[in-house]
Amino acid sequence: MSMDRLILAIAGTFIIASIALSHYHSPYWLFFTGFVGANMLQASFSGWCPMVMFLSKAGVKKGVAFE
Repeated sequence: MSMDRLILAIAGTFIIASIALSHYHSPYWLFFTGFVGANMLQASFSGWCPMVMFLSKAGVKKGVAFE
């Protein structure tokens, strides 16, 4: 799996998990949802994403979006 698809999968998982946590635990988990969304927005403009650093160190093959 390329880094592009893996980052989308991780972001989607974070969003679903934070929505579930906000429903069952505390509404403050929605701040995490906002953080993930804001990070995705800034990555679309800048091409830089913090998750890329972690996945690069783990040896994941870069896709076309993060070359």
